[in-house]
Amino acid sequence: MRLFVHTTSLLFLSWVFFSCSGKNRDAKAYLAEAGQAYKESNYTLAKLKIDSIKILFPKSFDEITAGFALMQQIRMSENRRNIIYCDSMLREQYNHLSEMLSKFDYVRDDRYQEFGEYYPKIYPHRSSLDRNGLRSGVGEKGVLFIESILSGTAIQHHKIKIVSGEGSFAESLVVSSDGLNYRFRTLDKSYEIVRFTGNNENGVARFIYTFQNDPLRVEFIGKRTITVPLGDAAKQGIVHSFELSTLLLNIEQLKFEKEKSETLIRYLQSKEKTEDGTGNPM
Repeated sequence: MRLFVHTTSLLFLSWVFFSCSGKNRDAKAYLAEAGQAYKESNYTLAKLKIDSIKILFPKSFDEITAGFALMQQIRMSENRRNIIYCDSMLREQYNHLSEMLSKFDYVRDDRYQEFGEYYPKIYPHRSSLDRNGLRSGVGEKGVLFIESILSGTAIQHHKIKIVSGEGSFAESLVVSSDGLNYRFRTLDKSYEIVRFTGNNENGVARFIYTFQNDPLRVEFIGKRTITVPLGDAAKQGIVHSFELSTLLLNIEQLKFEKEKSETLIRYLQSKEKTEDGTGNPM
């Protein structure tokens, strides 16, 4: 009986030994596959293989440590690739921007504006007070705005609605009297000007861009509603503004992504300087 128990124990220990060594070989295989995927720039697969080592072989400490070091290299390479991509896209976008800006006048008052604004030439900003309707512009960082102008009739309007011939519409949110909603009088006429931007604009410009080939009308909504056709020049000015805003916002996003990658690379490089060749703190 004692001999049987001893023999059974030896068999069990042998099974454990070969099982563990088999697991170690499997962990090494996963690590090798991760390394090969990294060399082939297949970073997604490489990261999956490294994550699998930690999940499937939690006691394979050497492979987990080596996987962590490889993960750092993958992150470095991913961000370097992202910077190259952003630089390529930025060159393309800036070329497009230089062409598009020929359609705009740039205005900036040094006394109170840190950044200027672009106004579409097709619908001159200064002469737009002479007619009821909409004018548009784009901030230097890409934020689009639409201003509704109503003269001669005081209704204290605070939002607008754009309606197509078939009845589709887009409606702004209400803008309160906080500097973006203002009224004034000249000797012979009253004026109401409301600026819609950000959330308050609520997709009005996109709607006009989408239905630019259709007849559109503007409803000024306040104490009562006044409706006027949206003229072709004003419509095209908003179309140009929407296109410029989209382009500038894309450029700002690419610049942000590039800066984020550059910051992460600096962080990873600083970590390398504080570790020795084995990945342990110096």
